Amino acid sequence: MKKPLITLACALTLTACAPFTARQSASQDITVSSLRYIGEQRLPWRQQFQGTTIGGLSGIDYDAVNDEWVMISDDRSQFNPARLYRAKLSYDARSFKSVQVTGVTTLLQPEGTPYPSREEYKRSIGMVPDLETIRVDPQDGSIWYGSEGDVGLSLDPFIRRAAPDGRHQFTLPLPPMFTVSKEHKFGPRHNQSFEGLSFTPDGRTLWVSLEGPMYQDGPEPTPAQGAVNRITHFSRDGKVLGQYAYPLEPIPAAPGKGKYADNGISEILSLSEQRMLVMERSGVQADDGSYKDYVRIYEIDATGATDIQQLPTLKDASYQLVKKRLVLDLGTLHLPIVDNLEGMSFGPRLANGHASLVLISDDNFSKTQVTQLLLFELLP
Repeated sequence: MKKPLITLACALTLTACAPFTARQSASQDITVSSLRYIGEQRLPWRQQFQGTTIGGLSGIDYDAVNDEWVMISDDRSQFNPARLYRAKLSYDARSFKSVQVTGVTTLLQPEGTPYPSREEYKRSIGMVPDLETIRVDPQDGSIWYGSEGDVGLSLDPFIRRAAPDGRHQFTLPLPPMFTVSKEHKFGPRHNQSFEGLSFTPDGRTLWVSLEGPMYQDGPEPTPAQGAVNRITHFSRDGKVLGQYAYPLEPIPAAPGKGKYADNGISEILSLSEQRMLVMERSGVQADDGSYKDYVRIYEIDATGATDIQQLPTLKDASYQLVKKRLVLDLGTLHLPIVDNLEGMSFGPRLANGHASLVLISDDNFSKTQVTQLLLFELLP
């Protein structure tokens, strides 16, 4: 068996950063050497806002035209119908001052109704949502978001576009490989499907990442070995422009006896047509049932990697992986807590001209977790 080739470092030419925020994008590439931590803000547990419960914030993006942020909840319409929030973030290069939630929008299905919960699903029309990622369209300000689907309910993952008021506009056509299988022989694994979404800086194309490996592509990562999952490059109308294999790291610590642990991609963020930041997030359960999260941010480059869209399985296949370089291990920051970080977005430029970067965590509506927003300066 010929193993795939893995290159863990890539040499990249550094150029000056170009403006990149939503609907102010430039076609020039964005470069990154490292990230400098600035500060943190948190939202109260189960904060109430306009009749809704804030929590499960799994994606974030910045809308430069309106100078506000959008944040998507992965609430499966249990607390309230599937929704996004809008917020104002105040910060500079020295401190992260505040987060103020300013609006909430219910996302609607193609037929114009809110998404149902699992309990409502059998007597209603539509799909149970598991919304994990969100982006503001660089061209018109519409909202793109992704759902992981539900293997047990035979619900496929999807990428959809909505108007700013939540009305459905478009569902991205997907190739058959993303169809779920109850037999667990092919397709995305349950709760490991579309977790990352990002437009390229020019807004003409988009990237979508799976959280973990598909059933047909091999086992999940363990503390002893990593895994391989797929990142797909789409045109705006759904044509697959390329698909590439990404090497997931092994789980960074061993769980307690009989306890759970995982590692997967929780978000992506494009730097150029072929390069992006990738956030790997691992949760490891201890003997007492508590979790510790390990989060690492990598820069990857698909240039020269094999287009694997025609490979029905990656098992025993020969292909070139994307190139990968560690940018930051958040464990080295020695923060009081690194929680379940799932969202990542560029924000306004800082006074020195450098990009700002914001991460957000999904608290799973759990009192033992926090909704934290972490602010960084991107050093080119």
